[in-house]
Amino acid sequence: MTNNAGIYYHLEGFEGFDKKIDFNKAKIRGAMRKAGKIVRNRARDDLLKGTSNGAGYPAVRKGTLRNSIGIKISRSGFLVRVRPEKTPGMGKSFYPAYLHYGVRAKSGGWRIEPHENYMVDALQQSETEIESVLRSAFAAAIDIK
Repeated sequence: MTNNAGIYYHLEGFEGFDKKIDFNKAKIRGAMRKAGKIVRNRARDDLLKGTSNGAGYPAVRKGTLRNSIGIKISRSGFLVRVRPEKTPGMGKSFYPAYLHYGVRAKSGGWRIEPHENYMVDALQQSETEIESVLRSAFAAAIDIK
């Protein structure tokens, strides 16, 4: 499994320009924020379908994991990160990693069984909606000089 699972997407139709292209970064940042919210909300919804055993997504008990999922837009505005962040409610450990990879007991069995990756699944389930948002934003934000 990779730690940097994500989407790299090339928008067709914006290549081959021989003039300088400027983008209205406010429109791009807004679209990236909207795309991040789509994935964040889908991941939070997927957690509500969770189970306490390793046969699916982690179960929501207190909502700490669910509420820790946040979005961050890069300085340039052309990248958005959606991921669970460490919060004081998690204690000393970053337990989303324990839930995803699992924890072995000394006896060799699972103390905590591995759960499915709700973040990657949310991203893949949202791909067409994100593509639509980004395509329209890039088309509206382009300024050819």
